[in-house]
Amino acid sequence: MLLAGRWRGKYSRGIHESPAESTLTDTAQRPAANENYLLISAFAEHAKSPLVAIAKRIADCSCNLAESRVAMLGQEVAVLVLAQGPWDAIAKLESALTRLERDDRLRLSFSRTGAKPVQTNLLPYVVEVVAADKPGILFQLAEFFQRHQISIEQLQSTRYRAMQTGADMFSAQITIGIPSDTHIAGLRDDFLEFCDGLNLDAIMDPMKF
Repeated sequence: MLLAGRWRGKYSRGIHESPAESTLTDTAQRPAANENYLLISAFAEHAKSPLVAIAKRIADCSCNLAESRVAMLGQEVAVLVLAQGPWDAIAKLESALTRLERDDRLRLSFSRTGAKPVQTNLLPYVVEVVAADKPGILFQLAEFFQRHQISIEQLQSTRYRAMQTGADMFSAQITIGIPSDTHIAGLRDDFLEFCDGLNLDAIMDPMKF
């Protein structure tokens, strides 16, 4: 089996079903009715990462940091944060972020949003793909899952140069939610045919918790 983030030897293709598959379920306690959500995104040079400044404002305003993502993209660091709290705390956080954006000259944006929908009928799978790089691979992957009504929950892709050959390569790690009533054998056939047509080395395995 191929381990996430580490590729060893020749990649196998296939979908392996687990007898103890779990559905994607939001197991956290649902927030109270008076709790609100603020989605915050910021970009800056790596040396001036806004993560600490944003996290401090969230704590100072008595909000919770519900989710966060940090990634290096080129020479920039991207920070994506979901803050949660009562209406007055979120309003206070909005004012604090406005001052932070002005004083620190950050490329920062924020907007109100809602809680993540509870998902009880999706089977969580992890897809890993590697191939010689060419335009359109990610688009075709996303289109395949959309065509099969499969949601992409998380995605990370990168372009790199192979150490031995120097060839430009593409790799992606994708977490997807497959509807529980999907015919897995039929999906397997479609996915293998799709991979063969694009010369992709790929796996699709149930997520292990």
